[in-house]
Amino acid sequence: MNSIESDALEPTRDELRGLTFGQKIVRLVPVYGLVILMFALIILFSILLPNTFPTKLNLRAIVSDKSIIALLSLAAMIPMAAGRIDLTVGYGIVLWHILAISLQTMYGFPWPLAVLVVLCLGAFTGLLNGFLVEVARIDAFIATLGTGTILYALALWHTGGRQIVGVLPDGFYALNGTFVLGLPITGFYVLAITLILWIILEYTPIGRYLYAIGANPKAAALNGIPTRKFVVGAFITSGTLTALTGVLLASKLRIGQASVGLEYLLPALVGAFLGSTTIKPGRVNVWGTIVGVAILAVGISGIQQYGGSFWVEPMFNGLTLLIAIGIAGYAQRKKGAAHK
Repeated sequence: MNSIESDALEPTRDELRGLTFGQKIVRLVPVYGLVILMFALIILFSILLPNTFPTKLNLRAIVSDKSIIALLSLAAMIPMAAGRIDLTVGYGIVLWHILAISLQTMYGFPWPLAVLVVLCLGAFTGLLNGFLVEVARIDAFIATLGTGTILYALALWHTGGRQIVGVLPDGFYALNGTFVLGLPITGFYVLAITLILWIILEYTPIGRYLYAIGANPKAAALNGIPTRKFVVGAFITSGTLTALTGVLLASKLRIGQASVGLEYLLPALVGAFLGSTTIKPGRVNVWGTIVGVAILAVGISGIQQYGGSFWVEPMFNGLTLLIAIGIAGYAQRKKGAAHK
């Protein structure tokens, strides 16, 4: 499923070299529009809410609340780079956070072993998705929706509709509850994973191959790129990162319940899609994804502090997703016209 083509529209150095300063600004504004919007929202809400928004306490709350979404957005972004979509990022986190707790409280696993088991199961789910898409030739949307629904059903069966509670080791709580420089450690997890993915996608053959597959899988295969291998690898990486996010969610909530997790699916996809419209518009990219999540975090936090009701967050996420897809479609049409 080629949901987002992998050709960027950012201007090249040769293109910018012959432009005046004003022309360069005009050319770069669409590329970094969301980055500008993010800082504009920060300034706006800081002026409107000087006592609550521009504070370390609010920053801490945003990092704590949105780190899970940021990690899921990065997980969803990886298959998107290869032109596929993975919906199990929203369904899988339901089962993974439950298992991370139940393996310790019900079966007596040490917390490092419980975490390792969950990560392996996440990787196996990614492998299964990869085979369904690449070997069975099932559309990625349908395949991952089916797999995700099965994972959700397993979560309901495992819990019986009840909460999984129990005393957990301090080491497991520390995975999410530790603070570094006054900020939740999950923010530093996001930063580290972002840097790793950025280096891989932008500066290694793996990244170039994934983007080539996403742009034109047939052409990539004709050029000797083992498309099946890299697409399956993308799904495995996505599944592993989703499982890691489930572990962090379990450490944060300290209870497991099947009613928690699905609400992360839409924001995660919004962040990934929105990221394809900035910095490297026309293709999903790491920093664009982080900016997309930041737009959601800043916008929702500011609106809620300004008095927005409980329905503001899903409304904001849904509208932003539609806008992101519209911008991405426009960028691809513009790219096609430029090629012609």
